[in-house]
Amino acid sequence: MIMTAGMQLFAQEGMVKPPRVDERVELLSIVFRLAGAYEYNDTIYNAYTDQIKTHYEPFKDHPVIEFARQVREYNGIGYDAVMFMAIHLDKDLNPLVSFNDSVPEGRWGKEDAEKFVALLRDFYEKSGSRAFFESNRNLYAQTSDRFLPVYEKLDLQWYKTFYGKEPDEQFIIVNAPGNGVNNYGSQIRLSDDRREVYAIMGLWKTDEKGIPVFPMEQYFSLLVHEFNHSFINHLVDKYRELFEQSGKKMFETVGTMMRNQAYGQWEIMIKESLVRAAVIKYMKDHDFSSTDIANETLAQLSRGFFWTEDLVTELERYAQQRASFATLESYMPQMAKAFEQYAQNIEQYKASFDAKRPKIVSIAEFSNNDQNVDPGTKTITVNFDRPLLGKGYSIGFGQKGTAAYPKIDSINYSSDNTAVIIKVQLEPRREYEMVFMGLAFKSTQGIPMENYTVGFSTF
Repeated sequence: MIMTAGMQLFAQEGMVKPPRVDERVELLSIVFRLAGAYEYNDTIYNAYTDQIKTHYEPFKDHPVIEFARQVREYNGIGYDAVMFMAIHLDKDLNPLVSFNDSVPEGRWGKEDAEKFVALLRDFYEKSGSRAFFESNRNLYAQTSDRFLPVYEKLDLQWYKTFYGKEPDEQFIIVNAPGNGVNNYGSQIRLSDDRREVYAIMGLWKTDEKGIPVFPMEQYFSLLVHEFNHSFINHLVDKYRELFEQSGKKMFETVGTMMRNQAYGQWEIMIKESLVRAAVIKYMKDHDFSSTDIANETLAQLSRGFFWTEDLVTELERYAQQRASFATLESYMPQMAKAFEQYAQNIEQYKASFDAKRPKIVSIAEFSNNDQNVDPGTKTITVNFDRPLLGKGYSIGFGQKGTAAYPKIDSINYSSDNTAVIIKVQLEPRREYEMVFMGLAFKSTQGIPMENYTVGFSTF
């Protein structure tokens, strides 16, 4: 039924397949686009998304679209759960492995997954999807060709040398022009016990002609990151007991930050931590600039992996003892001991980094959470404890949603960058809330603030 698009299906070559567009991924993203899932409704690549709208608009009332809305609302199906379904289907949209309550992914459930697939096959035929994908074959090929330099820069030999073995998984890079800005790391264990790991790469930018571009500085480290998962994940699973006590202790301190990044268990935190440190080791081994390495390290510290610098040192210690430790797996007991030390120091790690974060110290016009603010207030001046970079703003909605977000006329920094001055239009007897985020509010050293909620009510 479905032919894989882009550069056609590549024969399995070693540890990785070159980038391609996968029509299963496109089909699933189209269904959830029609179902109104906001994460699948970007229009960055409008030369393509306009075609989707034109072709599929007549089929927006197909039963699979309504069912997608239902499972999204009641089961939380969205983001990576959609992509897990895509890679668990064969070219005829039949399950590659038997579905159960955790396959293709726990949010689906066996009954809903099977019902969805039956409806999906019908949608594929009635919507003329085969013709749609065929008509876009050149577009898919162009997208993957544009991504090829990112893939070709990757030093695959480094992984084999550093980890001391071939990967246990097949790694597949998928370009997903219909997915918008989001990236997903989905995987499947096949019936013969082989595992396929996917890096489903979204699309963030087009050039002046509307054609996708993949800036090396944005995509390359992400690809290096995803490859490391193929070597690290199974080791953490295999030696789980060695890391359990320290992992749980560390998660008690950084769990909130981890959950906010969808890392809901200590095991995932350990895997992500090792992968991110391995990215920095890769950068060092490939003579990246000290600025690039420092920026990558700071990015991980900012995400709550406060022990990253010590972990990179531990990976370097392993690399210096390869005569004794031929593989990273043989070094896992020593690695587990290192994490025991990180667990003992976790509070100090966090306190040390938090002391470097800029902080909001006051609001000039009223106190935070004031319930009696004058609706005639025209400015909200937020004061920080140190100068900021003064580049851009990141103020989002809080838990009370868009209804509580004030009407903002302008945002400016003070002349010394120690305050942000927001011109607003307030209404009487209203609750207001906005969240200042570290995405843009950073110290002159580039260290982000922790998210801070400003809330108040007018009389």
